[in-house]
Amino acid sequence: MNPGRLLSRWPRALGASGPPRRRCWARPLDTLSSVGSWRGRCTKSPAHWSQVVSEAEKIVGYPTSFMSLRCLLSDELSNIAMQVRKLVGTRHPLLTTARGLVHDSRHNLQLRGLVVLLISKAAGPSSMDDSCHNYDMVSGIYSCQRSLAEITELIHTALLVHRGIVNLTELQSSDGPLKDMQFGNKIAILSGDFLLANACNGLALLQNTKVAELIASALMDLVHGVYQEKPTSAKENYITDDIGISTWKEQTFLSHGALLAKSCQAAMELAKHDAEVQDMAFQYGKHMAMSHKINSDLQPFIKEKSSDSMTFNLNSAPVVLHQEFLGRDLWIKQIREAHEKGRLNYAKLCETIKAGKGVTSAIDLCRYHGNKALEALESFPPSEARSALENIVFAVTRFS
Repeated sequence: MNPGRLLSRWPRALGASGPPRRRCWARPLDTLSSVGSWRGRCTKSPAHWSQVVSEAEKIVGYPTSFMSLRCLLSDELSNIAMQVRKLVGTRHPLLTTARGLVHDSRHNLQLRGLVVLLISKAAGPSSMDDSCHNYDMVSGIYSCQRSLAEITELIHTALLVHRGIVNLTELQSSDGPLKDMQFGNKIAILSGDFLLANACNGLALLQNTKVAELIASALMDLVHGVYQEKPTSAKENYITDDIGISTWKEQTFLSHGALLAKSCQAAMELAKHDAEVQDMAFQYGKHMAMSHKINSDLQPFIKEKSSDSMTFNLNSAPVVLHQEFLGRDLWIKQIREAHEKGRLNYAKLCETIKAGKGVTSAIDLCRYHGNKALEALESFPPSEARSALENIVFAVTRFS
């Protein structure tokens, strides 16, 4: 089945409309929670991430792991999958990405689409425009909003695949033959581009210029944010840039938060909600994504057992905060002291960072963004979908 015929089954949605006038909405300053002051007032929130996701999927109607199934089972991508099998036995990261697409219970690669569906259901239909009532709605979610959730997942998956491209100039003998890595890179580029093409095609089928502008700008933010990211590589000297937490937050929003935030806003636009509701959806997506990213950054530092071979990004939130508290000169000194036989001893450096203020400050920052996400949800009426969105926040901000 060709991509055009495949995507022709996607439901056509709302007509084009001009962008609504955005207006600011803010709580009085005395009601805002301070950093580290956790508002976890829901006593019935599930304790485990997998339980939170499972219950949320029931609310939206079907597991989000099926979201991109129509694309992933197409003839074109099936042919690519056959080529990926040739990488079995190599060390190309595309294999790890492919396995994660099938099962990743800890981080849930389908999180973005799930959140889009939940916030669509939490907001419900708009009372301002009766034209929306003519469109199909399943489990309280418009068909066009489900298509948007699929598009969001396709874009995120494409980014994951493209991020797995190996820098051939930094290969070491332990990485395996050069030809394997070259072949893997070609497949990663081809499959990632295929997913992006399908996402763009599906976006056009929505026939809404405001939504197209939002998702296109989110895609540009992703590209810009990933370009700015500087992960530690095998041949770097481990002396990272002094970016500061403000710069880190800007880069993290571009590379991890913009897609979810603007997808949540776009879901409200598809249901013809006003600018205030759109902004609250944007704020929830932004702060939930930031909180989720900080939680991921914290994992190497809060696990009870860590391996000596454990590595972590030296530009992650706890490390950046540790560096800010410590000062640039002392941070460089600590990195040099952690060098052993020409390699960085991550386990030793991890213990050094844990002894400082970076980890606890990162936890506070994670909870701060969680609080901001919960504040945005207060604009939505109480419902099981809103409770599920709250539980997602609780799950990524609980560290005990």
